[in-house]
Amino acid sequence: PKSITRPKTRLYAELVRQVRSLAGYLTAQGVERGDRCVIFMDNTLVCAVSVYAVLSIGAVFVVVNPQTKQNKLAYILDDCGASALISDSHLHRVFTPLLKTAGRLKCVIASGDPSRLEATEVTPFEQALEGGVTELPPNGIQKDLAALIYTSGSTGDPKGVMHTHLSMTFALGSLIEYLRLSSEDRILLVLPLAFDYGLYQLLMSVQLGATLVMERSFTYPAVIFQRIREEKVTVFPGVPTIFSLLLSMYQREPFVFPSVTRVTNTAAALPAEHIPLLKKIFPNALIYKMYGLTECKRVCYLEPELIDVKPASVGKAIPGTEIFVLNEKGEKAAPGEVGVLYVRGTHIMLGYWMAREASDKVLLDSDLPGEKLLCTGDWFKMDEDGDLYFRGRSDDIIKTRGEKVSPVEVENVVASVKGVREVAVIGVKDEVLGEAIKCFVAQEHGANLTIKDVRKVCVEKLENFMVPKYFEFVASLPKTNTGKISKKGLS
Repeated sequence: PKSITRPKTRLYAELVRQVRSLAGYLTAQGVERGDRCVIFMDNTLVCAVSVYAVLSIGAVFVVVNPQTKQNKLAYILDDCGASALISDSHLHRVFTPLLKTAGRLKCVIASGDPSRLEATEVTPFEQALEGGVTELPPNGIQKDLAALIYTSGSTGDPKGVMHTHLSMTFALGSLIEYLRLSSEDRILLVLPLAFDYGLYQLLMSVQLGATLVMERSFTYPAVIFQRIREEKVTVFPGVPTIFSLLLSMYQREPFVFPSVTRVTNTAAALPAEHIPLLKKIFPNALIYKMYGLTECKRVCYLEPELIDVKPASVGKAIPGTEIFVLNEKGEKAAPGEVGVLYVRGTHIMLGYWMAREASDKVLLDSDLPGEKLLCTGDWFKMDEDGDLYFRGRSDDIIKTRGEKVSPVEVENVVASVKGVREVAVIGVKDEVLGEAIKCFVAQEHGANLTIKDVRKVCVEKLENFMVPKYFEFVASLPKTNTGKISKKGLS
């Protein structure tokens, strides 16, 4: 039988039972079709149950990274108008203080040790399941909203990417097709479910009836290696930071995972020089280089048979979609000419939640009346075969550790430190992280700040991946003629 695993084998029958029980509880608490339900949890079976329980009543799930700090969680709860919050009891210090101000919440549920829960309005997860299986309301239609996936925006506030049941199921089918997956696969999950790359490992597993080997993170590689061997994992999804760590460990003491038949990479470019060693670690695996963004899940992939022929390419459009590159004149770019990448397909988002202006900047009218194209904002060139090569970003969003980071969000936190006069944040090239975050700080006259002071505030208010790797104190920051900070001269 296929199973969801962590920390021990769970059958799909149990998953279904718990989903229906939790769905019944949410319905009894007044959660309705279209309501947003925030799931603020670790990678666990309970999180998977929560996602499908929300979907089964026609509500909208919003998975939030458990590293998220209180101020950002408060923003998301308010921005999406959450009707329910499902979390872990060990995160109670983060979410409990918000319950007094989150007036729209109809229910709050927490898994884990109930003795940690101080707020009486929080229902233990096991108690929420006690009602048993109930009849579920109609699911709605495919064009209903299924998920909000929050991603960093250029304004500094995260934006909720709106995906329908149709856009997500289409993406699932396309991914499964080109990755050549089946119900016999055993898929490793070490990426956060709040990251759509991690989320889709769960969704693909359930769609196929395959086995998901669920881990909270890649923090303890030795434990993950043991799980890969014990569970005979066949699919290894990773990001460049994970692969860099793998290669570093392999060079100290070689190891091999013969059960793995597919290795996938996205979020940042996988360096071509990593591929020969990855083939030694995964001797029986097809290696997929891919590119995507939250606004449409996945854009393109390189056929694994071409990994040695075109190691710098991220390939062609995923099945059922179309891509093209437009130059500065708005014309289709010639082979080898650099331009901005546009995407056409059913997998494109509806837009950003409650942000029409931001949506209109990236969703543009196509030649077909009523249809929208997605402007990725990234520079690419296409060869004569139609395969793409990434050439850079046209905005200042930083991609680090597989996550998108808005410089403005980091700058706002640093600017709140007493004694900081000016701040600028940029991304700098990093072989392990893709890009590392570097922060330039100019102090007020007479201030005596240290890097330790600034870093401490960043650690307190930002997720770990958003904390700058480098800090540099400067007398002043370069300015444009209009007095705005110019980042062009910073490095």
